[in-house]
Amino acid sequence: MAHPTTKPVEAPELTWEIAQLFPAQGHWSQEEYLALDTNHLIELSHGQLEVLPMPTQSHQLLVIALFELLRNFVREGQLGTVLLAPMRVQLWPGKFREPDILFMRSEHDDRRSDRFWEGADLVMEVVSPDDPERDKVTKRREYAQAGIPEYWIVEPVDSSISVLTLHGPEYSLHGKFVSGETATSVLLERFKVDVASVFSEVG
Repeated sequence: MAHPTTKPVEAPELTWEIAQLFPAQGHWSQEEYLALDTNHLIELSHGQLEVLPMPTQSHQLLVIALFELLRNFVREGQLGTVLLAPMRVQLWPGKFREPDILFMRSEHDDRRSDRFWEGADLVMEVVSPDDPERDKVTKRREYAQAGIPEYWIVEPVDSSISVLTLHGPEYSLHGKFVSGETATSVLLERFKVDVASVFSEVG
């Protein structure tokens, strides 16, 4: 009995000429980076593009829980603007990051634009399992260098939230808060987060 056959579809050739229209790694300018039209999370560092991994469901649930808490607090007090990624933040010329959550005080509105923010007053990052050092070490150093007053590191591995506050050129640990404790902010008086409640979103 004869069986119908289908002709295999030929794999399309990649248009390498298009790729060659873009700068090589290490040679991207700020203007070329900002001109990118993509739905990928991409950061710029030392002329190189860094494509971030696709967030997981648990990552997004943590981000949304914290975003809603912070946004509600900020809105109630009319303190400023809270956004979540993707939103570019310029740490200094040629260096852009996209924090998971970012806050800017009302008095610093002139540092916000549709394309990117110039720094921030508070940022939060949920630690990525693919490269935890990136959030715990690299971004800690960079956000401090950019003069961002407060940095929250949310660690799913041990369900903790570390709140860092800027002292001079470096961050000091305001507190590492775990389940059963309440994380508090130095920058935003009375802003508190029940750690267990936040991590229950992914339980």
